[in-house]
Amino acid sequence: MTSLVPAWRNGRLCALDKMEVHRLGLRHKAVSVFVTAGQDVLLQRRALAKYHTPGLWTNACCTHPGWDEAAAACAQRRLREEMGITGLAPVFCDRVEYRADVGGGLTEHEVVDIFRAEAAADLVVAPDPAEVMDWRWMPLDALLAALRDRSGQFTPWLKIYLDRHRDSIFAATA
Repeated sequence: MTSLVPAWRNGRLCALDKMEVHRLGLRHKAVSVFVTAGQDVLLQRRALAKYHTPGLWTNACCTHPGWDEAAAACAQRRLREEMGITGLAPVFCDRVEYRADVGGGLTEHEVVDIFRAEAAADLVVAPDPAEVMDWRWMPLDALLAALRDRSGQFTPWLKIYLDRHRDSIFAATA
């Protein structure tokens, strides 16, 4: 099965194969969601079968929206599919663009709509094992320290988000 993502080629937005987009490092649309409970941030460890960055810790979920899919609807869909989370209302925080080598000859060059959803500490989390091998809550300060001290355990985009866009993501979390 081919997975198509909205990507730019020759200055035009079109639906392209996800693997081709990553092999060529083409600029493409993405959605990323942070879930917080007070000062705690929900993290997931990517399943070992993922096509890039397997076994690395990252934010609650990330994905590519469908061609006609609104970013907010995509954020809710992916929370459900990847983490088994329902009932949250992700709020748009920022749109950012980044480029990062994710290994295996693949490059993420994403235009990302970032969302944050506030949850109760007893949130039911039931991840899809094909997507997620582990998950945990971590205080934001501890996460920032871990990114500094053990950066190799985290996805490149999580490092970029928290280094360059932390204020826009966590503005209401004080």
